[in-house]
Amino acid sequence: MTDGQERAVRPVGRRAVLLGMAGALVGAAGCTGATPEPKQAAAAGSTAPPSPTNSGAALPRTTPWRPGSGEIHPEVKRRAVGLVAAIGAWPSGRGGAPAARSRVAAQGLPTALVAQAGPLLPSADEAVLQVVDAQYGGILADSASVLVVCRQWTRHGGAVRAGGTTVDVRLARSRTGWTVTALHPARPGPPEASPPATVRRALAESRIVLPPAARADLHSGQVHDSVPTAMLRLAGTYRMYVSVVRSGHPLDVFGTTRPSDHPRGRAFDVWQIDGHAVVDPATPRSLVERFMRDAAAAGSYNVGGPVLLSGGRTPDQFFSDATHHDHVHIGFRT
Repeated sequence: MTDGQERAVRPVGRRAVLLGMAGALVGAAGCTGATPEPKQAAAAGSTAPPSPTNSGAALPRTTPWRPGSGEIHPEVKRRAVGLVAAIGAWPSGRGGAPAARSRVAAQGLPTALVAQAGPLLPSADEAVLQVVDAQYGGILADSASVLVVCRQWTRHGGAVRAGGTTVDVRLARSRTGWTVTALHPARPGPPEASPPATVRRALAESRIVLPPAARADLHSGQVHDSVPTAMLRLAGTYRMYVSVVRSGHPLDVFGTTRPSDHPRGRAFDVWQIDGHAVVDPATPRSLVERFMRDAAAAGSYNVGGPVLLSGGRTPDQFFSDATHHDHVHIGFRT
């Protein structure tokens, strides 16, 4: 296996989940579902970092995130999303670390996790949070990484500020279920003064939908040109919803000591293609397969997803495992 490939070790087997299983509502009213996003969300084509302020606006209404019928171990994602919601959304007068610790304690989780929240817990009078996607960064028999991709709106007096982050939530299995052991929020870094032309074009392309941390990654200047170039090529055929680019992803391929291509700015993940979630069993497999092959044609040496394809340029150009049942990974050597 080539260094940097995203296949994890000891993947758990895929378990069928009963169709129509209702996911429990999680946390405060701010934890939300993937689509549709509130109208107040930043436009997909905007090239500015996601921190606009709207004076006199109300916080947007949000909808709960629930796992679908195609999820592997949906209880793991519910646990991760519930914690992120408990920390990142609060009613008026309940901001700050002490109140967040109370909300976390109510979930039976360690209150020390609040100290690791970083940008998830800004100073504000009130906040709501929408989960765009909850994606596996890794899922093994006794440990997991869930990448909770969020948009967040905060109220400061009469002004509403839009932002958000991606949190790598680490979990471990115990005799009583899954518990959260650590939080690693995205830290994209400051924006580059003059982004390259390919980055500017990718940021302005309405068919490339980027959550806040991924958009900030492109702004940061720490992403290799192969990433926006491939995004633009794929956007000629598909409308794609990106989950993760560089930050908010495990540093190593989960369960290994091999560095991941993501933190090096040489990969991106896609969780939805033309409005169809990769994890949804109703999504045509032909669409996912075609997208994966087109990603390889766009220069990716390492394409992972829910389908194991043959016929790559190298024997291991395509791969599939439990971690990648809910997204398509697109990696580059340079």
